Amino acid sequence: MWAYRSVQEKLNVFDFTVSRHRDGPDQFLLNSGYEGTLISDCYTGYLTLDQRSGARIRHAACNAHARRKVHEARRSHPQLAATLLGIYQQLYDIEDRARGADLAGRRSLRQTEGVAVWTRLCGVLESPQAKRLAPKDKMGEAVEYIRKHLAALRVYLDDPLVPIDNNDVEQLMKQVAVGRKNWLFVGSVEAGEQAAMLMTLTSSALRNDLHVETYIKAVLDTLLAGSTDYDALAPEAWAKTHPEAIRKYRQTEREERQAAKTHRRELRRSAETEQPGE
Repeated sequence: MWAYRSVQEKLNVFDFTVSRHRDGPDQFLLNSGYEGTLISDCYTGYLTLDQRSGARIRHAACNAHARRKVHEARRSHPQLAATLLGIYQQLYDIEDRARGADLAGRRSLRQTEGVAVWTRLCGVLESPQAKRLAPKDKMGEAVEYIRKHLAALRVYLDDPLVPIDNNDVEQLMKQVAVGRKNWLFVGSVEAGEQAAMLMTLTSSALRNDLHVETYIKAVLDTLLAGSTDYDALAPEAWAKTHPEAIRKYRQTEREERQAAKTHRRELRRSAETEQPGE
């Protein structure tokens, strides 16, 4: 099961294939004529999409994956790990402050502050300490991963629509994992495709804060009645015409969680800038 999450529209899409071969994203993205940026992990099936698409698709790498590799190797080289993780913390702090800005403001913040932090990161990657790492050492693998995918990891700096990482889609895959524990086997290719369609409706309804049962029943009833106005049935459009189906408490909870997270980061930044004895 493959998950895709649109940045510009509040839409999550699941696609089913019988294997994890690169034919999955090829069929979904290339055959549909998609043009734009795809942010993902560095699975080989994604890395050459730009070539196979004739440069219609640009690949951006997920910084959470790069950071995670450093974090997992921190015990073998704690000093280098602390330096790299500290740099990534600065990059994420910049993103935290850029979240409320418009696209121009976000790009400006990334260019004025983010580029400087990335310059420091590149300096650490080329430091004697980093170059002495053995290729098969876990930290050596983490550093080489960042070096190898450096251009793709920096794509977000130039495009304010591109997030710094792919964590939102990683969260979508947890929905697949939870379901798999319940039904164990999908049964057939046709059943897998039907499951993907139902998960697309359900997940997109949740993303739009809709009452899931109400939305799906309305969609199915409308389709069975013969309607082909699919655009009006898209969850974001449907929500505008059915405000009574929006669960507003979800919006409030999300805002409260984000505010608490931002406050914790502000407290940490404040503590880091305080001078000893103050």
